[in-house]
Amino acid sequence: MKHHVQRAITGLCAVGVTLGLGIAAAPANAADNEYQVLVVGETLGFRHSHIDDTTRAIIELGEAHGFGVDVWDPPQGSSPGQPALTLASSPFTTAADLSKYATIIFASPVDGTNNLDPNRPRLLDDAELAAFQGYIRGGGGYVGLHAATDSMHTVPWYSELTGGSARFRNHPAQQTATMRVESPGHPSTSMLPAAWVRFDEWYNFTTNPRDDVHVLITLDESTYNPGGGAMGADHPLAWCQNFEGGRSWYEGAGHTDASWTDPLFLSHVLGGIEWTAGEVTGGGDCVTFGEVGGILTGLAGESKKNQKLAGDVAAYLETAEAAAGAGDHERATHVLKQARGKANGIQDAVLVAKIADLIEWQEALAS
Repeated sequence: MKHHVQRAITGLCAVGVTLGLGIAAAPANAADNEYQVLVVGETLGFRHSHIDDTTRAIIELGEAHGFGVDVWDPPQGSSPGQPALTLASSPFTTAADLSKYATIIFASPVDGTNNLDPNRPRLLDDAELAAFQGYIRGGGGYVGLHAATDSMHTVPWYSELTGGSARFRNHPAQQTATMRVESPGHPSTSMLPAAWVRFDEWYNFTTNPRDDVHVLITLDESTYNPGGGAMGADHPLAWCQNFEGGRSWYEGAGHTDASWTDPLFLSHVLGGIEWTAGEVTGGGDCVTFGEVGGILTGLAGESKKNQKLAGDVAAYLETAEAAAGAGDHERATHVLKQARGKANGIQDAVLVAKIADLIEWQEALAS
């Protein structure tokens, strides 16, 4: 929602004191924290220098926006971690223990499992992974930053959580490129320019996640040299999804240390944190046509009446998705409103609400 976005931008002024942005404001009192988040920087593979900067920036965002931050980043092998900040022991004990966190932020916790060796230690062992899965399935939030897609390569479930099984493949030299906002109504993108020019390290992914996620931002490969892993005209970079009862948001940029003192980038990331924490809504809340279709399939067999209505709704959804794919968002919106009318007859509040999310998403694109 717009007032949340304004709060994000205003609060970044407070962050400016510590980040050196030259803007003064008083941070929130830690005792006033509305919720708690966890930053995971633990590294078993290549250590990204931005992890420390990211952690500090998120702590300062929390001070400005009323959330507390715990850190899990112990020294591991050649990785120094953040011993002054890290928790004394792994927080990934049980889903119930993790439920204290409104969202969990993976700040490039590379673990070196990209060789797909099942015997190589990974970021989360079996017990820790089970706790994390239970947390997500219980409604938890996940924020993946940059190399979060370069961890736990031997865990297919984690690939689905990060988004459409898209994994880090490679990257060209750091350079300036244009990011194009594809979903401008979301709380993490509504403050961004339609064409966002930045210098960063641009990831190529093993697969295009579009069929499974709500794409927020794409990279325009005509504006930079994507190298040998080029993904072509459709190169998603940031996306989100509703996943197994939880909320997932990923941003592939943020490699450069300078990203974490950039007010606009921080406002964007704050939107992702707040959305996954359930603090803000808007822009369709990362719904996808596939998500709505899955709900519809589960309802279709309940009665002959529902079978007929579900068939009608499915046809509308197919037409709307085709229109959206062709860039005709006004038609997609019109057809989705017809779908919602039919869906009311099925008398399932979740289905109707999710179609309303699709309408909100397409209306933002149409405008």
